[in-house]
Amino acid sequence: MKIAYFDCFSGASGDMILGSLIDAGLGLQRLKEELKKLRLPTVHIKVKRVLKAGLSATQVIVEGNEKRSHRNLKEILRIVERSGVDAEVKEKSTEIFRRIASVEAKIHQTLVEEIHFHELGGLDSIIDIVGAVWGLQHLGIEKIYVSKVNVGGGFVRCEHGILPVPAPATLSLMEGKAIYSSGVERELLTPTGAAILTTLGSHFGPIPSIAVERIGYGAGRDDLPHPNLLRLIIGTSEFAAGKENVVVIETNIDDMNPQFYDYLIERLLAMGVLDVFITPILMKKNRPGHLLTVICSPDRLPSITDFLLKETTTLGLRWHEDERVKADREITSLQTHYGKIRFKLARWEGRIVNISPEYEDCKRLALKKGVPMKNVFEEAKKSTAAFLRKRPIQSR
Repeated sequence: MKIAYFDCFSGASGDMILGSLIDAGLGLQRLKEELKKLRLPTVHIKVKRVLKAGLSATQVIVEGNEKRSHRNLKEILRIVERSGVDAEVKEKSTEIFRRIASVEAKIHQTLVEEIHFHELGGLDSIIDIVGAVWGLQHLGIEKIYVSKVNVGGGFVRCEHGILPVPAPATLSLMEGKAIYSSGVERELLTPTGAAILTTLGSHFGPIPSIAVERIGYGAGRDDLPHPNLLRLIIGTSEFAAGKENVVVIETNIDDMNPQFYDYLIERLLAMGVLDVFITPILMKKNRPGHLLTVICSPDRLPSITDFLLKETTTLGLRWHEDERVKADREITSLQTHYGKIRFKLARWEGRIVNISPEYEDCKRLALKKGVPMKNVFEEAKKSTAAFLRKRPIQSR
């Protein structure tokens, strides 16, 4: 499995992430061609080699003659949606922008739709985010790891005035992740950098076992006492395919309104847990109750336990570390008689072991075409069969 490890000893920003990808081998010309699909003629990227505390790195500068000072979330998303970039890049980029807008709205007590992106009208953020998402995809990165992040200290001046570092939005985006400050009074981790890393990253902590293939350094703008760089290490995971450590959290509940479980499950899934389920049980004094089980990555344990203690009636939780193996998964789109449907492919040891259509796509097409959903599923099966004739499924 090809993995990427972001070593954030001097924080991270959107342009530092993009710079580290280019420094690690992402073709600059190919990147520029892809970013042209955003149709932003007033904005372009400039790349140069710089030295930071004696270390060579790539610095990315977004330039333009944009006159607008800000754009709201709807305008930003419209630019991304109407662009010619890949559908998966659009989806991930949109998710990142929505996360930034969501935490900003909560902090400033306003609606998500009213949040505005500043700096070149937010166009530089589009370049950084879409470029990073596409770059990681283009380099074939399957899993992203992130170190403990140096956030800096002191204060930063922004549109809302003078704010403490890390900025409130940055801190909210890093909820449940390990951060620290080396004492440098500078904003080292930006909201854009935090949003990219926490949305795309699946593991946060020490560097994993990796066979190093490429190394890239993305330069920050300021010259600091330490190398103001983001280090990117790309290589092959030496772990057994599909194996990972997880935390299993459990609690028994017999005194909570069962209607609350829908809310709890929805919130937990939005927080990035791997799985959540409820099992009917019989508790002491023969009371019927529920066993709530949550499976998550170890770095999410603090935020999940905090959420459960605040949002449920439980008085305590238990958890244990475990291991699990899982098939590698990917999404592919196939054309059917009723339209395009996304399929989830499962691979084990490099071979396809399962393929299934996405329910939401089948539902959408059934409603749009006014046909029974079973008809859409039958068409999906036909497309699956044709697909597998070219790439046969592993026999069970």
